[in-house]
Amino acid sequence: MEFPLLFRFKLIALAPQIYVSDASGRTISYIKQKLFRLKEKIEVFSDETRTHRLGTIAADRIIDWSARYHFENAAGAKVGSVGRKGMRSLWRAHYEVSSGSNTAPAFVITEETPIVKLLDGLVGGIPIVGMFSGFFLHPSYIAKRSDGTLVMRLKKETAFWEGRFRLDQLSDLNVDEENSLIFAFLMVNLLERQRG
Repeated sequence: MEFPLLFRFKLIALAPQIYVSDASGRTISYIKQKLFRLKEKIEVFSDETRTHRLGTIAADRIIDWSARYHFENAAGAKVGSVGRKGMRSLWRAHYEVSSGSNTAPAFVITEETPIVKLLDGLVGGIPIVGMFSGFFLHPSYIAKRSDGTLVMRLKKETAFWEGRFRLDQLSDLNVDEENSLIFAFLMVNLLERQRG
């Protein structure tokens, strides 16, 4: 997999869809979230044809602010999980990520600049002006190890008819850590997509 990865989703679509491509422009995964599910379960496919499933992301409970989302690969093996830290996420998005079958957090994903969240909420509510907030308000999320080492960054890019986020790898990771963080950032992208 060649970094940076690009996450794209259509702003005008009934069901959220994310297209993931690598640095060479090759599509590496496709996600289509189903509407009106009480307990979230998202399937990740290799492309838009949905013939080859790469894995699933499933919530551990029905509609809950602090739900934990577990990742499994196509064979059903646990890849990791991500969970939002409820009250901490009111001001600044805060997620804890575990890798593999381990339940202890290996990484923390936080919003880099919480003021962008506040400005986006204020400007996004203004008629007409709110349509253009995505041009100048770019939220970014950073993943860190427990020792503070920065490992990945997801940053919104300027786009008009679609949401575009760029995922950069900032330090070396093993395959399991890389996979769990990619799944985690996909889920963060689905949960936080309304901002910016």
